[in-house]
Amino acid sequence: MSIKTKECQPGHFYAVGVGPGSPDLITLRAARLIQSADTVIVPRSELAKESLALITIRDLIDQQEVIEHVYPMKRDSARTRTCWAEVAAEIATRIDAGKSVVQVTIGDPMIYSTSSYLIESLVEMLPPEHIHVVPGISAFQATAALLVEPLTLQEDRLTMMPATDMPAIGRALDTCETLVLYKVGPRLQQLGALLQERNLIHQARLACYVEQNGREVIFRDFREALSDESHGYMSTVIVRVGRRSWEQNTAAQEVA
Repeated sequence: MSIKTKECQPGHFYAVGVGPGSPDLITLRAARLIQSADTVIVPRSELAKESLALITIRDLIDQQEVIEHVYPMKRDSARTRTCWAEVAAEIATRIDAGKSVVQVTIGDPMIYSTSSYLIESLVEMLPPEHIHVVPGISAFQATAALLVEPLTLQEDRLTMMPATDMPAIGRALDTCETLVLYKVGPRLQQLGALLQERNLIHQARLACYVEQNGREVIFRDFREALSDESHGYMSTVIVRVGRRSWEQNTAAQEVA
């Protein structure tokens, strides 16, 4: 069976999600766009020795020009936007010359991604019909699949947020049935204390470096994760707060 998929067009830009890190989770469309691009932009955090995105797509690289851009990890919006505005200018120069450019990103381009900063600048430089986004599998989706635990059923509400504000997390636990937290890192102990206080620690799972060969760690018992301080930036927590059935939702609407 042959599946037709899109190729890069001259003078077009593509933000391409390549999934959580395993090459076999790259979509067919993403793979073909990477293979057919003139230039491939790969991001690398200033704290990393190698670009995880580049490692993931390495087998798809042949004659393409590959440009690695190091981006800041500090919580500095101005510096981050300036960094990606400079990359956008480089891309626009190539697009104006009729080249096709792909920027790859781990996960999905629209979820906590460097691509979003890049597109912010590119919309001021390129026609909108020349900017494309290709979705990828996100870490929270891959984590749920590994756990074989559904994220939502019936009327369940799903909330996603960074684990940077404990009071905000506490409020989110009151208004959803499933809470997904990214960027857990150094706040693990604070989060554990909050979940213990809310009697939810047994319903929390933590995954690190999901689908990254040789690095993946899954904690089905969140308490075990608390004894290990080595969890990195690429950690995902899923808290199953409860369930909201069709009947509960109907009853709530009737009361309102």
